[in-house]
Amino acid sequence: MELRHLRYFVAVAEAENVTRAALKLHVSQPGISRQIRDLEEEIGFQLFERSAQSLRLTAAGTVFLAEARAVLQRAEEAVARARAVAGGISGQLNLGYAPSLTVQLLPPALRRFQEQFPQVRVALHDLSTEEMLAQLGEAKLDVALTVRPLRKLARGFRFEELARYAMRVAVAPKHELAKSQTVSLERVAREPLIGYSRQDYPDYHAMLERLFAPVGHHPRLAGEHDSVTSLIAAVESGHGFALVPECLACMVGPRLTLIPLTPPPPPITVGAIWRGEGGLAAHFIAAAKGESKGGGND
Repeated sequence: MELRHLRYFVAVAEAENVTRAALKLHVSQPGISRQIRDLEEEIGFQLFERSAQSLRLTAAGTVFLAEARAVLQRAEEAVARARAVAGGISGQLNLGYAPSLTVQLLPPALRRFQEQFPQVRVALHDLSTEEMLAQLGEAKLDVALTVRPLRKLARGFRFEELARYAMRVAVAPKHELAKSQTVSLERVAREPLIGYSRQDYPDYHAMLERLFAPVGHHPRLAGEHDSVTSLIAAVESGHGFALVPECLACMVGPRLTLIPLTPPPPPITVGAIWRGEGGLAAHFIAAAKGESKGGGND
């Protein structure tokens, strides 16, 4: 069994069609069909159920597909790591991030990147969106992980989506709504809302305006905070609600209860912002994209 057998198999499985897979891989249709048959003969079981009109994975083929993707991914990572060492890729990557939005995404992305580029030092900078954009413009940051910025603020930068998270209502565990299955926007609008400061997080306030526009109510802000830690403490003390991404659950633990909104609003889009000039930033984004696809954040 060779890697090309796995590549052909994955391409056919994803396309569910030999002709489309052959076009994508720039090989002949008879050639790719022969490679798939050779693979089935070697492993001793059928990967596809074939008919005149369709091509579908067998149960064994479905399992094999996941494993084949993992093998190909591992092979790509091995090449990348070896190429980095052989090419002497080193230096420092200055990475800005928003803790509440990247708590799930950042650690595995960092691990994958450092495995591929062990000679690169990563310097992490916990910043607001405004600070990240400013430092990207001044070349003090190479890349930043945060929510999709407002269009007017993102001019001159590229944005690569990495994950989407549902919005949740955060309340103290002893709050009267803590045991609710869902909470409506109308109910949230009547309660004091704890949020981020407008100066540092203008995109957050723009999101609030879009979110509450359909219900015709503006949230009553009871406090503005410049960090997620102070926001969590304020909600935990019982001062009001907060609207947060669902990924924050692994940060707050039992300190807060996160409740789905009804009707569910559009998810929060989180990604990488950079100048799009390649270099270490491009390598990090590739690692983060590979991790987000494998992690199922959508």
